[in-house]
This record gives sequence, C-alpha cells and structure tokens, in this order.
Amino acid sequence: MARWAPERRDTMRALADELLQHYSRGRVVVGVDGTSGADAGAFADDLATELRRAGHEVFRASMDDFQRPRAVRDARGADSAEGLYRDGYDDAGFRRVLLGPFRLAGSTGFSTALFDRERDVPFESAWETGPADAILVVDGPYLLRPELRGIWNFSVWLEAPGRAAAEPGAASPTSETRSPRELGAEQLYLRDAAPRTAASAIVDASDVDHPRRVFADSC
Repeated sequence: MARWAPERRDTMRALADELLQHYSRGRVVVGVDGTSGADAGAFADDLATELRRAGHEVFRASMDDFQRPRAVRDARGADSAEGLYRDGYDDAGFRRVLLGPFRLAGSTGFSTALFDRERDVPFESAWETGPADAILVVDGPYLLRPELRGIWNFSVWLEAPGRAAAEPGAASPTSETRSPRELGAEQLYLRDAAPRTAASAIVDASDVDHPRRVFADSC
C-alpha cells in the first residue's frame, strides 16, 4: 500500500499557518536548527518564502554569519569539538546587532550578518529596517541551547535519520561535508541541550522533497 507523505510546500504551509495562528502581529523571531544532513538553511529559506506568500515581511539570517574570530573559536585547539560548541558563535553580537534592535521595531536598524568566517574579519555594517509587523527567520546550529532557547517565538528542529553520521567519523551520505570536530560538537549539543525537547515543531527531513511533521512522545 502506498504511504502518504506530504509535499515539501505542504509542510511549509502547515508550519507557517501554525506560527501565524499564534504570532500574526508584531516582531516575531523563528529559529530553524537540526541534525547533520538536515539542511536547516534551505528549510529556513523555504519557510520564509511561504511566510512571504502569506503576505508577511520576512528577514533571513544565519548564525554562520555570527561566528567568532578564528583565534577565539580555536582557543581550545583547532580540532576541539567543545571549543566549536561553546566558543564558536557570538551570541552577544547576535543579540546586540540583530535580535535586540529587531525586537524594538520602529525605525531601529538591525544587521543580519556580523562576521565573515572565510576571511576572518567582521562584515562591513549593513543596517536594515522593517515595518512594525515582521518576521525574522534564523537558521544555524545550537540555537536551542539553554542560553538561546528563550529568544524564539517559534522554533523548528529538523531530524534526518539515515542522512547524517550518528557518531564522529561514521560514514553516511552527507558526512563528507562535516568534519569530526563538527560532528563531535553536535554530539555535545544533543547530550547537553536536548534540543528536540525544546522545539515548537519537530520535522523528519530525511526525504528532502517530503519532510513530515513528527511529534515527541508525551510520556
């Protein structure tokens, strides 16, 4: 018997509808995080597109543009998973130039990028403004750590079983793009933060074209 599976846009539309039922006015902040192989960036792009189709002003940002300088990221060692997890991202900078100003609304300017990791230098400041009713969709790793989980009005946790390595160094279709350091940092995150339990919505993204909503056990 054929198994029903939602098309990608069906899932995006359902998530957008759920979000907008609760947050249709004001400034709204959405986080999209997930396991290796889930491609949170592409998922966040598509969710933002669906929210725009619903008539909302949407801004996009990625925590990859809020990393710390290499000297800080690698202070515990260039191969340190703990260093990447605990020191890799500039939460204070994210709050200062993006989250705080965005939440103020009005004419306050905000910046959706702070640091260029490839060149290891800050980006030149580029300030944006938006209407009083606007949505910010942010993708990136470790968004549901205790230090950050309270900032999201709505959050999505993506899982891709079978598409990502379960342990550092394990073979998988996507593990060639993830270093042992990144995979080790992910394991620390899963152990320490239990992000699945903190998300507003959990999505099985194993099948890129047919992501499907799943629900955590209630007992």
